[in-house]
Amino acid sequence: MTISSATISSPEFRLNGPSLPLTIAAGQGVLFTLTFTPQASGAASGSIFFAGTASNAPIVETLTGSGTATVSHSVSLYWHSSPSAVVGYNLYRGAKSGGPYTKVNPVLNAATSYTDNSVQGGTTYYYVSTSVNSDGTESVYSNQQQAVIPSP
Repeated sequence: MTISSATISSPEFRLNGPSLPLTIAAGQGVLFTLTFTPQASGAASGSIFFAGTASNAPIVETLTGSGTATVSHSVSLYWHSSPSAVVGYNLYRGAKSGGPYTKVNPVLNAATSYTDNSVQGGTTYYYVSTSVNSDGTESVYSNQQQAVIPSP
């Protein structure tokens, strides 16, 4: 039997496993992983349709799940460009007002904005930025800004 495609009717379910099309010998099995990621809290349902060469194709399976949607938070930060000639900016975050701070951007940021996608709900963060010139010299910290992330 050959499975030529698999279609899922709900975005809350995702199929991972071998690439399709896939030929399965008689009496053999193949493992797939079905991941449920609720987009809203509560119950969800859907179907998965396997198309292929089986005499009973398409094969349809009903999917159900119940869970709590994961809330993701982010902080969008913007600042004024430096009046000095700079090649970029670094952004730092701390858990206490006044620091200490840890750099959050992995590479020098050429823009005057940054989105921090690694924040946790129910936490307060304190941000500062620095500018970096062509010699690699970093300025002192900017004025601190606070971001309060709501609980999930």
